[in-house]
Amino acid sequence: MDRYIDRLMAKMTLHEKIGQLNLCGAGDVYTGPVVRSNIAERIRKGEVGGILSLKGVDYIRSIQEVAVEESRLGIPVIFGKDVIHGYETVFPIPLGVSCSWDLEAIEQSARIAAVEASADGICWTYSPMVDICRDARWGRMSEGSGEDVFLGSRIAEAMVRGYQGDNTYRRRDQVMACVKHFALYGASDGGRDYNTADMSRLRMYNEYMPPYKAAIDAGVGSVMSAFNVVDGIPATGNRWLLTDLLRSDWGFDGFVVSDASSVVEMCAHGMGDTQEVAALAVNAGLDMDLGSEAFMRTLEKSVDEGRVSIDKIDQACRRVLEAKYKLGLFEDPYKYCDVSRPAKEVYTPEHRAFARRLATETFVLMKNDNRILPLRKEGKIALIGPFLTDCKEIQGTWSPSGATEKYTPILDAFRTAIGDRAELLYARGCGFEDEADEEQIRNYLRDKGADFAYRPGTPEDADEAVRVASEADVVVAFLGEHEMQSGESSSRSELTLAASQRALLERLLQTGKPVVLVYFMGRPVVMDWETEHVPAILNVWFPGSEAGDAIADVLFGDVNPSGKLTASFPRSVGQIPIHYDELPTGRPLPEGSKFVKFTSAYLDVPNTPLYPFGYGLSYTTFEYSPMTLSADRMTEEGTIEVSVDVRNTGDRAGDEIVQLYLRDLVGSISRPLKQLKGFERIHLDRGETRTVTFTISADLLKFYNADLEYVCEPGAFEVMVGPNCMEVERRRFELIK
Repeated sequence: MDRYIDRLMAKMTLHEKIGQLNLCGAGDVYTGPVVRSNIAERIRKGEVGGILSLKGVDYIRSIQEVAVEESRLGIPVIFGKDVIHGYETVFPIPLGVSCSWDLEAIEQSARIAAVEASADGICWTYSPMVDICRDARWGRMSEGSGEDVFLGSRIAEAMVRGYQGDNTYRRRDQVMACVKHFALYGASDGGRDYNTADMSRLRMYNEYMPPYKAAIDAGVGSVMSAFNVVDGIPATGNRWLLTDLLRSDWGFDGFVVSDASSVVEMCAHGMGDTQEVAALAVNAGLDMDLGSEAFMRTLEKSVDEGRVSIDKIDQACRRVLEAKYKLGLFEDPYKYCDVSRPAKEVYTPEHRAFARRLATETFVLMKNDNRILPLRKEGKIALIGPFLTDCKEIQGTWSPSGATEKYTPILDAFRTAIGDRAELLYARGCGFEDEADEEQIRNYLRDKGADFAYRPGTPEDADEAVRVASEADVVVAFLGEHEMQSGESSSRSELTLAASQRALLERLLQTGKPVVLVYFMGRPVVMDWETEHVPAILNVWFPGSEAGDAIADVLFGDVNPSGKLTASFPRSVGQIPIHYDELPTGRPLPEGSKFVKFTSAYLDVPNTPLYPFGYGLSYTTFEYSPMTLSADRMTEEGTIEVSVDVRNTGDRAGDEIVQLYLRDLVGSISRPLKQLKGFERIHLDRGETRTVTFTISADLLKFYNADLEYVCEPGAFEVMVGPNCMEVERRRFELIK
């Protein structure tokens, strides 16, 4: 590779080298053949290193032909796309997928996404997003794995393995992953997208950085910089972040791409004009400019003026060319352009079946009074809500390759599931959101696409829903956020159900019929009212392309729900940011108390979340035996085994997620009240007992101390095991020198 790239770069002009650093949006490529578009001419001139957001192997092959056959040096283009939670087979949103705690299935979802994307010409995906987030106001929480660094790190590794395989890219169905957003993007002030993130280095290293490093250690091929500042300097131009930490400390040898237009957006941060910020970025260690054209417009001038050295340009160009070499594009530029593959490998029955199963693992049963669920396939069942016929909504955010025309609406899936065994009633009842002003409607239509007809709910819709509910034996209300209320640029200051939906739900409850709420969401929401009044609540996140069948599977009990939360659900927005692994306070609120003066407490709500991290119910019940420890003392070289018997005490088979937490009771810095350090998903038949064993080693006890040294310190520790972070048994052991 080195010899090949040396020879190639010796032939390249400065302009062509900078061209390799230019990542262009698809733009007008969508509207017609690429050979007629401006981008084709730019490729011929050597001004394009990569293109993002195309769909269709025919389009992509036509572009690659221009690059290989009509440019001076024939350098192939790298094609990227936001393949975030599936391609045409769309899986649940990443936050939902994390609630499966099923690393094998998570890896397989990325594997299938890589197969489908690569079959359609894509060789680079902007995933996984591993930003830790404790503030549900931030819409992009839907794109990550929740609030915990241990689980987030394991998921990051699984996703990289799924996309990249063994990191050799020998196979044509392996694509390059891009871990994002480096770094701290999920900690934005006020939960507002593109906003400032500011914290100590100690907090960075212990509470936010581990998932990024896990992806690097797993061999991820590329990294995307974040929009926010880090230590006062935008991440896209932050040398400490992109060079000192990422490359020198962590040993990353891939390439770094900016987030969309984040290079030129550094001007708004007060870092200088376009030429200055472009020079700042490339000198900091950024290799590729996504969308702003700042590199293309200014770097030649900066080299002439001595602001940027030729060596910096060569270094960045080499990293981009290395990525193309590793992907096999120099050996075969059309490796990912086999036009026969999509028909055989995209949205296949096997992929759909897997997506359906995975979706059922992500659903979290929040409440089930009087065992309303599972439903019986008998009598009259009323289905209410706008989600039942809209296939775009069920995908969730960041599913640009979804083929909604192929998906089965939820209503049709339920008709198939029930057959002639019960009578199915249906009413829309309301719209996805409350009446909006004209500007909001325009934005909504733009995001949804030209083929979407905006239709708010009407009083007649609600009246019809109440009439239908009154005729039924049980009512299932499909309500929640609409697709564009979560994801990028979808921050919310309030997280409650839309007023029109809440009003409809109240009227449905007033019929006196049993009501089940199927809640769609892209983030933790505030559901204190719903929890108090609705007898059964199933959180389905946004389930993806197979939503209808998956929801029917769980509601009718063909599949037992097993998802558990990976983010705490607040009682009110005033509790945010909220997370289970908080540091202790010198004035803790006594356990079980709502408020005690001069303690760390709220006047109006308890400190605890409405639903804690790790929480999730089942249609069966599980009983944990007292845990056993193989020893009560260990050295750094030793281990302790923690064992617990888990028994299925209910009347049906089910899956349980057993969780291990640790607490460092005395340290050189204040340590969290508990931290997840292990988990195992197990299947138990009715009456079956299984022993789950965790091994505690010194690695699980390590943290970054005040000098940013990664250490474990001798002393007392507490070990906790249970079904969620709050229902745990506690024991102690000691780490000795």
